[in-house]
Amino acid sequence: MDSVTLKIEKTTNDTILKFTANTILISGSYQFNNIDEAKNSPLAQQLFHLPFIKRVLISANFIALERFSIIEWADVQEEVKEQIENYLNSPGGVLVLEETATTKKVPVEIYSEVTPNPSVLKFVANKKLVEFDLEYKNIEEAKNSPLATELYNFSFVKEIFISENYVSITKFDIVEWSEITNEIRSFIKQFIADGKSIVDKSVQPKKNEQSQGIQLEDLDDVSKQIIAILDEYIKPAVAADGGNILFQSYEQKTKVVNVILQGACSGCPSSTITLKNGIENMLKQLIPGQIEQVIALNQ
Repeated sequence: MDSVTLKIEKTTNDTILKFTANTILISGSYQFNNIDEAKNSPLAQQLFHLPFIKRVLISANFIALERFSIIEWADVQEEVKEQIENYLNSPGGVLVLEETATTKKVPVEIYSEVTPNPSVLKFVANKKLVEFDLEYKNIEEAKNSPLATELYNFSFVKEIFISENYVSITKFDIVEWSEITNEIRSFIKQFIADGKSIVDKSVQPKKNEQSQGIQLEDLDDVSKQIIAILDEYIKPAVAADGGNILFQSYEQKTKVVNVILQGACSGCPSSTITLKNGIENMLKQLIPGQIEQVIALNQ
């Protein structure tokens, strides 16, 4: 099993730092405000022994820490990252003991994060939002999502991508993020806190030509390898940037891989570089002799 590695990510609150993992850590979200509340989380207890830790949030694929003002994150973040990684990779590194893994109500928190796409901002929640990814290019497509429908009431919202624990929003160029970030973050936080539905219960993953609807047994071996590599190595990385990548097809004669980019990846100025220098090179190395080019059909 691959070891857990963490990526340090800043939030819009300079006292809160996120340590995002390359894998799913836990089901659900747990917030601990002091060491007494953390009695059933060995990791949280360990972190509270650091004198500058004020609050610990453990969620699906990240651990967010709030600090007291006695230090700056820049002075300690690498040591904290190493400490958490060592714990996660140690035998029996349990995050939350089973007896506490119940439907404990956690106050809603929303963190906004920049993405490589200047038109897209990522709003991360401390709880699970949906079971599968949803993408909306306009308000007509958003009829099955109450959250997306209401977000389209903001005139500057162009596109919406909703994933497990975050919402990526693409804006029109009529405003700057600095003018609207707090408004959007507050809206999403209140929407979730009110217990409103993110998406209609009747909605199912789309069964189309994209990877959600493809039956693996119908694919050739190279296509199966490509999907496995995308799922294990590529998707966690692009999800951290507020996007997603879907396998669409592999052309055996030309050795071309066709993919669909979603969320912050769609229309991102750096996505072409990512495709060529990142995804394409990785596939060429891991499936030697079978890959010539990776093409995003919606770029």
